[in-house]
Amino acid sequence: MDTERVEAFMRKVEESETKTFTPVSGRLKTGVDLGTAYIVLVVLDEENNPIACEKQAADVLRDGVVVDYLGALKIVKELKAKLEKRIGRELINCAIAMPAGTQSSAKTHQYVAEGADFEVTAVLDEPSAANAVYGISDGVIVDIGGGTTGLAILRDGQVVQIEDEPTGGTHLTLVLAGNYHIPFKEAEAIKQDYGRHREILPVLKPVVEKMAAIIKKHVDPAAVDTIYLCGGTCCLTGMETILEKETGIHTVKPENPFLVTPAGIAMNCKL
Repeated sequence: MDTERVEAFMRKVEESETKTFTPVSGRLKTGVDLGTAYIVLVVLDEENNPIACEKQAADVLRDGVVVDYLGALKIVKELKAKLEKRIGRELINCAIAMPAGTQSSAKTHQYVAEGADFEVTAVLDEPSAANAVYGISDGVIVDIGGGTTGLAILRDGQVVQIEDEPTGGTHLTLVLAGNYHIPFKEAEAIKQDYGRHREILPVLKPVVEKMAAIIKKHVDPAAVDTIYLCGGTCCLTGMETILEKETGIHTVKPENPFLVTPAGIAMNCKL
């Protein structure tokens, strides 16, 4: 992975949450990421330059499956309207993605996007979407979201195996809520407070070890030399060290793993 290129690109995607960039060329591509904890829309131009990004906390999916269609539709419509106002142009085409192994839910995701007046031009799995950003030829991409730990094993640039199992950021929050005897919402705020990550990591270590066990179940350390992390849950400081120790595989995490997948989804949008 070209770390400098990835970090520079992701910094600009992150910056596009508050700053709207002028397209360098042509039509616009949108990635619609319906996540367990957040819904994110990323807009790129034809040359994959970041233009704008909007996100909103959501509780409309369970393990990659839409359980509140109207709620999801409302949020996507609102985010799309915000982006169109910022950019001054209508957003037409989009790509969508599901956690690996949940492709059966693709139709519902598509209905949400189409209900918001998007034309869905590409459907893919989330770890493969992330590789549009990473551009690796060999290794395993592990996408840890709110509900699941998904992975894609790549050889010679091709995805040869995808897996997905429950255990994600929601499970971390539940453990924090139980440990501190506080409501879920308060525990979620603590989890997102980088200043408290050192304090909470020992509490959350058993769940991170469970994530490592999922990876070990599907990945042969003799055949894979590097794990590439993405997904909002990977923002937890120090979890990459635990994963590397438990799996015995070198583990790489970009500066901002949260927006990697939605940006990769947008890169896959066909015009």
